[in-house]
Amino acid sequence: MYEMVKGANVGLTALSENVDAVVVSLGWASSTGEGDADVSVLLLDGNGKVRSDADFYFYNNPVAADGSVQLLGKAPAGEGSEDRIGFDLTAIPADVERIVVAASRYEGARFGELEDLRVTLADGAGEELLRFAIDDAGSVSAFIFGELYRRADEWKFRAVGQGYDTGLAGLATDFGVDIEDDASREDVAVPAGVEDAEEAENAPAAAPVAVEAAPQAALPAVPAPRRAGDDTEAGRTVSRPRTAKKKVTLPKTVKKSLAENESWKQARLFPVSALKSDRDRETRATSVLLSVMAQVPEFGRRLTAAFGAPAGRMETFTEVSLPHGETPRRPDGVIRVERAGKLWTALLETKTNGNALKSEQVQAYMDIAARRGYEAVITLSNDVALEGSPLVDVKIDGRRKHKVALRHLSWAEVAHQAQLLIRHEGVGNSAHAWLLQELLHYLQHENSGCHGFQNMGAAWVPVRKGIDDETLWQGDPRALEVVESWERLIRQVCLGLGGDLGQKVLPVQRAVRGTDPAARRARMADQLCAEGRLQAELRIDGAPGVLAVGADLRTGRLRTSIEIPAPAQGYPLTWAKRLVRRLAEAPADLHVETLVDDETGGPRGTLERLRPEPADLLPKNGAKITGFRLTLFKGMGNGRGSAESGFIRSVDEAVQRFYGTVVVHLERTAPRRSSPTEVTATG
Repeated sequence: MYEMVKGANVGLTALSENVDAVVVSLGWASSTGEGDADVSVLLLDGNGKVRSDADFYFYNNPVAADGSVQLLGKAPAGEGSEDRIGFDLTAIPADVERIVVAASRYEGARFGELEDLRVTLADGAGEELLRFAIDDAGSVSAFIFGELYRRADEWKFRAVGQGYDTGLAGLATDFGVDIEDDASREDVAVPAGVEDAEEAENAPAAAPVAVEAAPQAALPAVPAPRRAGDDTEAGRTVSRPRTAKKKVTLPKTVKKSLAENESWKQARLFPVSALKSDRDRETRATSVLLSVMAQVPEFGRRLTAAFGAPAGRMETFTEVSLPHGETPRRPDGVIRVERAGKLWTALLETKTNGNALKSEQVQAYMDIAARRGYEAVITLSNDVALEGSPLVDVKIDGRRKHKVALRHLSWAEVAHQAQLLIRHEGVGNSAHAWLLQELLHYLQHENSGCHGFQNMGAAWVPVRKGIDDETLWQGDPRALEVVESWERLIRQVCLGLGGDLGQKVLPVQRAVRGTDPAARRARMADQLCAEGRLQAELRIDGAPGVLAVGADLRTGRLRTSIEIPAPAQGYPLTWAKRLVRRLAEAPADLHVETLVDDETGGPRGTLERLRPEPADLLPKNGAKITGFRLTLFKGMGNGRGSAESGFIRSVDEAVQRFYGTVVVHLERTAPRRSSPTEVTATG
């Protein structure tokens, strides 16, 4: 991999032959686990300016209409995270000469506070080609990591490393983005033919999509997610880029059914009643998914862009026979994307109902793909892949000129992406929304076999028994298996909650800088043996703190909690009263603990007891209050699988309940991000 220094540049074709599509990743870490930033991309013409505001891509405008740019979102990486951006360089318009890749922070945060700041670029096969590590970001709130630019019909990359004190608004303005400063104006999608927002407000509303809301896990009503820019804050003007064309999402309220009674079942496009065997489930699920991917471009692109697929015409196939020695192989599916006369092809191997992938089968598909010049093999199962812990042991022949990428998807990730599109981000038309809704209904049906990670594994019961009778020893490999299963479960919980909220939910990986994932999991396994506890943390975009989840296998209890800092100004009694008032609708058994700056600990009590006497939260010794910890306890299930009392179901329900009954009340009045370019788009 080519290591770059500030100001250096390199031609992409000198590093790889597979650079028609590339993925640029911006990464960082934080010692507190709470540092984050938002990425943005600007397409510039020969004058160094955007051709229009549509050339500015950020979280509310994440995908180019031609598929040339797509913000792929965050993924855990080491002790931090990476924000990935997919570029189809063959689709970049000819009059675009430079592509600026930047990121911004908010609410006074600076890039100098982050660690391991870096940018990497990978080719279409997923192989990292270059890396630029940044150690001098300084006290800036916006930062240009690098840029792609054309020279003599070749794309090159330059390591920039330039900061902006004026934040993303200053950076965007420098490149010609038009920022609106009318705080009284609402964000209104402008339909085709309507010249301004005022006309758009008076234009006839589009007919809602007539679809049935999919069954969800029990979750109290949650306010619609807000991003900074929804309104004005403290009398300050919140600036907005222009809004995008409106897309179709599910209606907020479901139309009243015309059925005579509840026993009538709505006709479904993808029925599940006839599924009798694992083979039936696997075949049906593969065909259903691939057909929807081909018919809903936004969805197909969302699932394949991270694998290096270009934006183009997609076709999908099942029951394909490919030669392999004396016995032809039949992958579960094939995905082909055509762009400018070039084909990108991936083989798909699918498992449902918790069945494991087979190494020899995946190896055969990798060999076939390499011989036939295919770009990727995608595995899809209920399992969740972990960093540094492959699901299958496959040898990749590095001697081959044509390299094949091996990628994994979980059914939980497929459902997550469908939820984001139809419930939050929107799709192009009502037919696409209906197709995605039918797919989601199918995936969530108990008979589909596509339920995501649902088994803690064979080591779960022996480890729990070993903790109960104190016979589990440090170094027991079964403890490491349980830790890996726990991490998979937490990642799936993040996907489910993120899909419900339409917000980023990521696991926080706290580790010593430079520690590899295997070493971190080994340390967690030793902790499990010594203390009998599993612990994890979730970072929810917009939440006032990190949500902690703990499972005490000795007591059989789950603990969900969040710590919120004390306000910078005011009086402690006012803080206590305000907190109790915010939690008026929270469960009475919520534990509230005052955090103080000494080792004695602060007062604590249930919300039921504190409601009439908030002053009981004040320490009697006058110790300085640093914050408050809110905690709910829940008994955990014992089963390995998906039974009603199962451990996995218990963890998911505990997180859902804590967010929906506690965190959501804190978010309503928590400080909002207030960058001039952070807005809520109507598309």
